[in-house]
Amino acid sequence: EVQLVESGGGLVQAGGSLRLSCAASGFTFDDYTIGWFRQAPGKEREGVSCIRGRDGSTYYENSVKGRFTISSDNAKNTVYLQMNSLKPEDTAVYYCAAVVATISIPTEYEYDYWGQGTQVTVSS
Repeated sequence: EVQLVESGGGLVQAGGSLRLSCAASGFTFDDYTIGWFRQAPGKEREGVSCIRGRDGSTYYENSVKGRFTISSDNAKNTVYLQMNSLKPEDTAVYYCAAVVATISIPTEYEYDYWGQGTQVTVSS
């Protein structure tokens, strides 16, 4: 059974940092791309970042470039999202998702497995 479990969310002041974790099980990590998404109240879900397990190639949405860093520990089947210089507009529920890796960056609709989400709240 495929499972993705996020953790690490919380309340932080603007300018602060959080590290989210996505623990994956039930599939071969190297064969998958793991993505982070977020959904703020009243807004559509948006992609934040993703990493391809096999070669570690990464993608970042423009608004988080230079502030967020995605990484993976393949031995632990865990993906991390280090979030620095947080802004109130980063407030959202953050989800991780998984899809079999290809050479292209997956769209949101291509992801097959999703975690339950973790709340990140950034106060001003």
